[in-house]
Amino acid sequence: MTSAHPAAPARIAVSGTYSTGKSSLTEALSIATGLPRTHALTSREILAEINPEKTVMELDSLELIALGMRRYAERLTNESGMDRFVSDGSVIHEWVYGAARAQTGINPGAPRALQILTKAVGVRNRRAYAKYLDLFGDLARERAASMYDAYVHLPVEFPLVADGHRPVSEPFRALSDTLLHDAVHAVGLPVLVVRGSVEQRLTTVIDHFGLSQVTEIRDAVTIAERRVRTAHRVLEDDARRRAEERGRSVVRTLKYALRY
Repeated sequence: MTSAHPAAPARIAVSGTYSTGKSSLTEALSIATGLPRTHALTSREILAEINPEKTVMELDSLELIALGMRRYAERLTNESGMDRFVSDGSVIHEWVYGAARAQTGINPGAPRALQILTKAVGVRNRRAYAKYLDLFGDLARERAASMYDAYVHLPVEFPLVADGHRPVSEPFRALSDTLLHDAVHAVGLPVLVVRGSVEQRLTTVIDHFGLSQVTEIRDAVTIAERRVRTAHRVLEDDARRRAEERGRSVVRTLKYALRY
């Protein structure tokens, strides 16, 4: 196994939008190097605790702000005081997803007609929402500069996982990727953009930053992918169960389209 380079970063944040492989890479990087892995609960996990009657697609702008702030606070709690870790996402992510929604619509995964209807309903509130996001963005970038030593950014390379529960679309993913890429570079920390398979990405990160290894790369990837598959399966099963309990109706769809 290799020893760490004296200048190797000890607090690494892995950036990337939906379905870019953050969980797989952070899990593998943690296993390979021994760095503790940190993350925030997913939006669906938080929502199951605070309002299990709604899906993420049905939240209005204030509820999305509350959800984003809860994830932001959770990251601060999990990462503050730690002198070494690899983070699945970062404090910038909640702001970026809010900023992307301000441009693409509060529910970017909805059919086009419902998106237009929702935008029309939210005309009066959009300016206040944008002002909040500007302030949140300044705070998130400031915190990121002091909380991390380096960023690893994963661009969009793989198709979006169409599980029917993520409130996103390919245009939303593309916009989020651009915003994340620009934001992490604006923080002023070293940024490494990596591509390829999990094994290729992991090798690149370890070699670039001179990180020490406690587990072989191939073994770390195998263990990580198994853990991520298991975690995703649990989330998907729970989401399907909750969807069946709620049921679907035209009235429900229109009700949540007419909000902002």
